[in-house]
Amino acid sequence: MAEVVITTDRTMMSNHHGKEFLGFGATGVPIVFPEKFWMWMFAPKMKNKNGIPWEASYGIRKIEAKLIDSGIDAIVVDPDYLDRYLPDAKILLLSHHDYFGFGPPSSTFASIFKTEPLNAKSFARMMESEPVRRAKANGIKIIAGGPSAWQWNYRKELKYKWGVDTVVDGEGERIVVELVKKALNNEPLPEFVVMNNKDAPTIDEIPEIKHASVNGLVEIMRGCIRGCKFCSVTLRSLRFYPYEKIEKELEVNYREGVRAGILHAEDVPLYGSTDYIPKTEKLLKVHEIAKKYYKTMAWSHASLAAILAGEKNDKMLTRVGEIIKRDQDWWGAEIGIETGSPRLAEIIMPNKAKPFDTKNWPDVVVEAAGIMQDTGLIPAMTLIVGLPEETEDDVIKTIELVERLWDFKAIIMPMFFVPMGVLKNKDWYKAYELTESQEELLKLCLSHGVRQGKKILKNYFREHIYLYTLYPFYYIFIETIERMAKRKGYLIDDFSQLKISNNKSQTVS
Repeated sequence: MAEVVITTDRTMMSNHHGKEFLGFGATGVPIVFPEKFWMWMFAPKMKNKNGIPWEASYGIRKIEAKLIDSGIDAIVVDPDYLDRYLPDAKILLLSHHDYFGFGPPSSTFASIFKTEPLNAKSFARMMESEPVRRAKANGIKIIAGGPSAWQWNYRKELKYKWGVDTVVDGEGERIVVELVKKALNNEPLPEFVVMNNKDAPTIDEIPEIKHASVNGLVEIMRGCIRGCKFCSVTLRSLRFYPYEKIEKELEVNYREGVRAGILHAEDVPLYGSTDYIPKTEKLLKVHEIAKKYYKTMAWSHASLAAILAGEKNDKMLTRVGEIIKRDQDWWGAEIGIETGSPRLAEIIMPNKAKPFDTKNWPDVVVEAAGIMQDTGLIPAMTLIVGLPEETEDDVIKTIELVERLWDFKAIIMPMFFVPMGVLKNKDWYKAYELTESQEELLKLCLSHGVRQGKKILKNYFREHIYLYTLYPFYYIFIETIERMAKRKGYLIDDFSQLKISNNKSQTVS
């Protein structure tokens, strides 16, 4: 048995039926339907062999690889099988995207419904489980990291209750081996470690994964040049993976049976770029390499400005789409709108529209949406509600932008402000503090989501017979939400039903 066990809770140790976007459901609150049904819908159990999962989250795979490369006996274990592996382990490593449900989607749902989100409940259940409690009583060292490591600062009482020895906030490749060796030698461990930009690993220090990542996700770059104040990724230095490194990880996934995947970057179209203009030839090459291994693929994230600039410059999205759609009709990505207000955009994300002028941000959004519609990119788009600098007019501008996107095939998700990036000392925004205009924005987005969600489902589940059998369950799920929302008056059929429609600074036809 391995000395080091790496794991996470059930909501993370899942490939979400092979559909990454369904993982967002695990940030919701289990209402209307039983919790077990929610888990089956959005975080079904991962296929495993003797408790060793077929796929694991990409960040976990990176840490696993770093330890193995350093000669440390480490293994990734499904949380349901910890009782088999923890008795012989000396160290338990944890990772999570949202330990306590403080992330934007989770905290939004939790604030609205005043209920703990599914992911936070699931993680707490794992930490309170008999295998983990017994292992801690027997002296195992626990080290927590991952994208949401910062959340432990707000739950220190649970850190001590569950016996978490060290929390690592930031990229962990440079520090994890040192910490694990200290733990193995029973040396004192620091309570909190913050890895800043100067501590960021170089490309050569970032290992290639050894085993399959969830839904074939493969990183092509780290960091972002846009510098949005609300985003923690802004604090990371920019690094591009060379083609050879990308292909090695694609080969790993293919070898272990993965045939569909995701190219991951904070802004996939800007792979190889440091000037906000997509380098189309470099991007085309990455996609040609990926298509050698993946029949179908998607992007993790993209920016509207890069999509628009690339298409205007040399038909970037059209040409990339031609490669992607050889075996599929469409692909997805998460894309941030954040606000429809040029004034607020200039304050919180002054580079978001580059190479275009921030004062034209709404037009950039709408024009890029048209390009995506034409080329087959169906995005999940985010808005931020309750930014510290937000005014009533900013909200109205965002409502006007959503109205312009009414017929655009996408999911538009409003999320409450969570203090990350350079805004990390600001306060959270709570649902009970919503103004009337913010309430109307949420209603508008919900109405758009129900309307477009049914259309997107038809695309989403038709790739495979297994997925097609799931379609009725998700359709019923959306219809149930629709019926509930109608009863409570949360849905609108036309813009005249918005309470603030007569007070808007500009009417959008």
